[in-house]
Amino acid sequence: MTAIFARKALLADGWHEQVRLQFDRGRITAIERGVIAGDAEYQAGIVIPGLANAHSHAFQRALAGHTESRSPKGKDNFWTWRNRMYALAGRVDASRMKAIARQAYIEMLCSGYTSVAEFHYLHNEPGEKRSGTAMLEAIVDSATESGIRLTYVPVLYERAGFEEPQPTAEQRRFASNVDEFLQHYSDAASFTGDTVTCGIGAHSLRAVTRESLDRIAAAANRDGVPMHIHIAEQRREVEQCLAVHDRRPVEWLLENYQLDSNWCLVHATHMDTEETQALARTGAVVCLCPSTEANLGDGLFRLQDWMQQGGHIAIGSDSHISINPFEELRWLEYGQRLITEQRNIAALSHQHTGRNLFESAAAGGALATGQDTGRLEKGAMADLVVLDDESPMLAGHGIDSILDALVFSGFTLPIDRVMVHGEWQVVNGRHRAAQAAGEEYVRVVRDLLRETEADR
Repeated sequence: MTAIFARKALLADGWHEQVRLQFDRGRITAIERGVIAGDAEYQAGIVIPGLANAHSHAFQRALAGHTESRSPKGKDNFWTWRNRMYALAGRVDASRMKAIARQAYIEMLCSGYTSVAEFHYLHNEPGEKRSGTAMLEAIVDSATESGIRLTYVPVLYERAGFEEPQPTAEQRRFASNVDEFLQHYSDAASFTGDTVTCGIGAHSLRAVTRESLDRIAAAANRDGVPMHIHIAEQRREVEQCLAVHDRRPVEWLLENYQLDSNWCLVHATHMDTEETQALARTGAVVCLCPSTEANLGDGLFRLQDWMQQGGHIAIGSDSHISINPFEELRWLEYGQRLITEQRNIAALSHQHTGRNLFESAAAGGALATGQDTGRLEKGAMADLVVLDDESPMLAGHGIDSILDALVFSGFTLPIDRVMVHGEWQVVNGRHRAAQAAGEEYVRVVRDLLRETEADR
């Protein structure tokens, strides 16, 4: 595929009609506006940039929908869910990881994600004492076979909490020291290529020491790669940080590090006004995962304050309770409507809320993944989504409201094709490897959950 013709396309400078996009070596090499389609060209209805899934724990796809029964004590929260997640994680080896991640990545592509940041801390297989490369290879192979663009983010996990210097029994499977971790990060560089790159991450302030965080942040700064960290997701984390450091988590991070646009803070749910304003000024990205945050009862991010300060956002499917970027954007906005009792909260740069949310997430996702994506212009990666302009979902919508329809209509997505690096991965709404991958996923997950339940 060297060129396509689009009846409508959302380019970096806005919507245009009768557009030809040309590709070479995975990048957009030329864009022509107001042209006539050639006889041999593929003719697309509506073309938009692909979005980045900026926060993924791929193995948790196998847990989606399996933690929705009330516990005997009737006090279910993030921490009780985490126990179920650890039980699953303890049984995921490389072969199972590959099957689960490939299925998750295929589902991402079919919903309009074209890249993913895999926030990964299962560095060793069950029973291994030191990190190997089998789990890393499983992630890379899954991305390659599905065709999604991957930013592999190895994550350090050292301890159980601020004042718990050792990992719990469940955490020992994936805990490591910082020297081992940085070697793993170095090893991961040998797996990078046209569609695979690396970031680096710390699980959270509670899970790493100050000294280790210093070294990870220095490595990110030295290499110019995205630096990811969970932060202020739960009130309990904020309370513990105040007790130990006399500072709120984001406040402490701002005082001790020079944050910039290479930093991606995941969740940042519980910030006060001062933290929100100060963090926005750094240019750092906040990755929001509304479906997971709702599922876990995390709370609501201060979106209106953040966007009014010019803060960058990305979105992620996190635990994969849902894999749909437009649903994430819809619930991001709906959460704000429920607490403010107003509408169109995110309609700041543009009058239309859907477009403002989409373009904000596209730009922030590119920063969070460290990839030249999220926009259709010469030189950018050839990662795009083709929408069926004959879909009933889009009936009556002009270019101003197409993205409103995608975000707020809530029907089956009208995705016809998806391209990554100049190659079609989804055609006629179906991924080329969907059937075989789905069958393998079903077999693996049935066995995995049967074993996990037998141990409860």
